[in-house]
Amino acid sequence: QVRLVESGGGLVQPGGSLTLSCAASGSIPATYAMGWYRQAPGKQRELVARITYTGTTDYADTAKGRFTISRDNAVNTAYLQMNSLKPEDTAVYFCTSGLNWFAFTNWGQGTQVTVSS
Repeated sequence: QVRLVESGGGLVQPGGSLTLSCAASGSIPATYAMGWYRQAPGKQRELVARITYTGTTDYADTAKGRFTISRDNAVNTAYLQMNSLKPEDTAVYFCTSGLNWFAFTNWGQGTQVTVSS
């Protein structure tokens, strides 16, 4: 079983930046994809960004140009750098992993991001 632990959430003003981290531990496969989803109150969970083991990335339209997903395989950690944050980015952000990015099977507990003045 893979355990995912997110960190880095918090309160930030509109236009500000925040970096989320996701550390994986446990029975980690040799290669695996990782991703970030978010869920705002009253809304469905939605994809934010995802990354393959070799670094290919994919972004939701709402994240393109503002967010950057990356990973450090040496420490089994993924990151989400978020810039130019907007109030509509307020949500619980979840880290996920799986053998490929079409089959995410492991989920973290989530970290709250609040964008407000």
